[in-house]
Amino acid sequence: MSKVLIVAEHLDGKLNAATAKCVSAARALAPDAIDIVVLAADPAAIAAEAAKIEGVSKVLAVANPANAHAIAQVLAPQVAKLAAGYSHVFGPSTTFGKDLMPCVAALLDAPQVSDLMAVEGAHTFKRPIYAGNAIVTVEAPADRTVVATVRTASWPQAPEGGNAAVENIEIAAELPAHTRFIGLESGTSDRPDLQSAKRVVSGGRGVGSEENFKIIYALADRLGAAVGASRAAVDAGYVPNDMQVGQTGKIIAPELYVAVGISGAIQHLTGIKDAGTIVAINKDPDAPIFEIADIGLVGDLFQLLPELERAL
Repeated sequence: MSKVLIVAEHLDGKLNAATAKCVSAARALAPDAIDIVVLAADPAAIAAEAAKIEGVSKVLAVANPANAHAIAQVLAPQVAKLAAGYSHVFGPSTTFGKDLMPCVAALLDAPQVSDLMAVEGAHTFKRPIYAGNAIVTVEAPADRTVVATVRTASWPQAPEGGNAAVENIEIAAELPAHTRFIGLESGTSDRPDLQSAKRVVSGGRGVGSEENFKIIYALADRLGAAVGASRAAVDAGYVPNDMQVGQTGKIIAPELYVAVGISGAIQHLTGIKDAGTIVAINKDPDAPIFEIADIGLVGDLFQLLPELERAL
């Protein structure tokens, strides 16, 4: 019997959209059941949100003060205990999932499939390698639980419309002596979240300075878009690193991606290859970004962006 357990990602009492994308990946297996586990100090509201995802059979709510913060060394033993009876355990390929799921796999003595982007069979999957330049087919052992992180940029968000039952579960959790929560620092913005936004405007080294980056913010505000940046812009200090898009930053799949002053290094293209429409604005007509762009504008960004804003 095929059953999938998905570990929900959440923050500040709200479910991350990556969880619904994991459900889409799980549904590709055509399993007998898809359950979601929510581990939190107070999981009630998050569990109710997860229960609305179409295709979910049941939501397991695990309430424990130790689960107040997403510490892999605290959550992994609980997930491993819950994994009994499940053929697959999925988590999102986000910072949360990349931290947690290897610990779960180690406790279950199972190899992990990372960045699952397509399902070929119950134990056969496709994942990207070499910064997304090649796709490899991997096969997990049939006699063990399949532990995987789901490449969220490759899967649509499962819609709402479900009405799954919520079951409260009690599992012992202990705070490890070698790991403790110190604090969480994160940027705040009125703009859409970069990871889940449908429209994203990113700036690169060509923007020139932190002061000049305001032209990127202005266009993003006009489009109702999130703001991203290339690694070169982050390294130059124009913007904080939580805005970085690419292999060493965030991998995103918006409907519209506007790359301004970005040459198109392969590490950056890895993070946007699943975008719906890519628009590139660069003064260099030979910039690699134009090879993958659907729409290209060659010219001075400081002239083109104000014109584009006026046209909008």
